[in-house]
Amino acid sequence: MLFVTGVFGIAFGFVEAAVVVYLRSATGFLTLKNGMLLDSVNFQSFYQKPELIDRIPALLFSIELYREAATVVMLVAIAIIVASALRERIAIFLWVFAFWDIFYYVFLWLTIRWPSSLADQDILFLIPSPWLAQIWFPILISGLFIIAVILRRKDS
Repeated sequence: MLFVTGVFGIAFGFVEAAVVVYLRSATGFLTLKNGMLLDSVNFQSFYQKPELIDRIPALLFSIELYREAATVVMLVAIAIIVASALRERIAIFLWVFAFWDIFYYVFLWLTIRWPSSLADQDILFLIPSPWLAQIWFPILISGLFIIAVILRRKDS
């Protein structure tokens, strides 16, 4: 069960990365020509500016909010589908979330070579309001989720 849900999380991480590449391209924060990255906004300085949200068209911002909510629903749904007990469902949710989150950054780096370092800033989530942090933080939390699930599994 952990292997299959981990693979699901990795695949979902790629989908998430692809969506972000498309969103950045659509909003002009990432320029592609003939399949090559021409230019990318310096996201380190970009994310420190308070007008960040104002630069994203309102329609795309709304769609992004709903996409994030749908992402959480899908992660919860996979936990409900594969586990019956509440503790198992929470563990599966954290497990899939962790693989999804880590591989999101792996696939962003593989596709557009961003982030350039673990110290780069990112918008982690927009719900209920934008969460900003350096990349190392969500990766650390996700790593701790994976360790906790593995250790708890050995205790069972």
